Amino acid sequence: MRDGARASAAIEVLADIEARKRPASEALKDWGLAHRFAGSGDRAAIGNLLFEALRKRASSAYAMDDGSPRALVLRTLVTGWGMTPDAVAALADGSKHAPEPLTEAERAGLARAVPADAPAPVRGDFPEWLAPEFSRAFGSHAGEEGAALSQRAPVDIRVNTLKATREKVLKALARFEASPADHSPLGVRIAPAPGPGRSPHVEAEPGHGKGWFEVQDEGSQLATLLAGAKPKHQVIDLCAGAGGKTLALAAAMQNTGQLYAYDSDRMRLRPIFERLKRAGARNVQVLPAGDMASLAPLEGRMDLVLIDAPCTGSGVWRRRPDAKWRLKAEMLEARQAEQRAVLDQGAVLVKPGGRLAYVTCSVLPSENRDQVDAFLARHAGFKLVPWRTHWAALPGAPALPSADGSDQALLMTPLSHGTDGFFVAVLERAG
Repeated sequence: MRDGARASAAIEVLADIEARKRPASEALKDWGLAHRFAGSGDRAAIGNLLFEALRKRASSAYAMDDGSPRALVLRTLVTGWGMTPDAVAALADGSKHAPEPLTEAERAGLARAVPADAPAPVRGDFPEWLAPEFSRAFGSHAGEEGAALSQRAPVDIRVNTLKATREKVLKALARFEASPADHSPLGVRIAPAPGPGRSPHVEAEPGHGKGWFEVQDEGSQLATLLAGAKPKHQVIDLCAGAGGKTLALAAAMQNTGQLYAYDSDRMRLRPIFERLKRAGARNVQVLPAGDMASLAPLEGRMDLVLIDAPCTGSGVWRRRPDAKWRLKAEMLEARQAEQRAVLDQGAVLVKPGGRLAYVTCSVLPSENRDQVDAFLARHAGFKLVPWRTHWAALPGAPALPSADGSDQALLMTPLSHGTDGFFVAVLERAG
């Protein structure tokens, strides 16, 4: 397919997403099934164009003075693929499968820069109704932090120290120009592909099949390390999901002690069994999903309770850009209620002197520090331990300031740390 046909396809899929209010991945998959002539390279290019248009929907609509799927995709050819307005005009020539010729207004929009004094939700490409949350978190840098959440993400990898070293993984992935991560001592990074290029499918590599590594954002790696699991500890991953952090905990514990994996949803938990086997994690007991009675014997016994809490996912908008435009206030309220419930559920499991690590992939204060403060008000026996205390125990690069300026809990962001958005608070129960 030529670039004109790819642009037309992206416009078609984006229109389908807006009309049917469904995830971009579903719409893109359906388009591919209905257009089997499109090769893998074409599908990757269309997907990149589509997701890039969604990442920068607000700023593109502002510049074009038009939020239609056509306007967003045409603008993305300039901002995301590096084409000049003249090149876009040549591409949109109205020929078969290509977009119709540009209007004068569209030409002007393609050449227009977003002014520095544009509203923060425009410059930062986040929903306007979230402006108070971003302002609370980042102050005058809300636009810049949002813009960083609107960039394409790298492929981050966590080395499984039960089976490999970082040097071994770097050598195995050398053809992808893999490099050591900046902060995580276990991290490996592959830079995002530009324009229509696609990132490598590293999970198809032999090293992944052998359990040498897992795909995991560097921020997620650091959050797990900061939780402080040690060999011979008793630990529970209370919102284990598919097991990404469970695997990291098992490695940190060197396959000793006892690690419990629990989740309220059996479908989310189902992939963990294959992943544990591949990683060689032998100290993990997977508890029955949704069976809260299975937690009762663990009350007051855990050295560490890790809560990777359900949240809006605002910190991973680089990877799921359509999610930010589908997010509604009532969804945020629902996540907050779930966060309060799981924090109270985890508190009773912590032994005297033990820790509770609260983690979200969100940058919103109402899901982060607000929840921690409310928890401390409900549970007087816990205290918040400053995050630098935990970072000091990690080998590698010195700590960077928290994105929100806090010395108590850590907020990592793409702009401040080069990671996805992650919040980490470690609370200690009185002995």
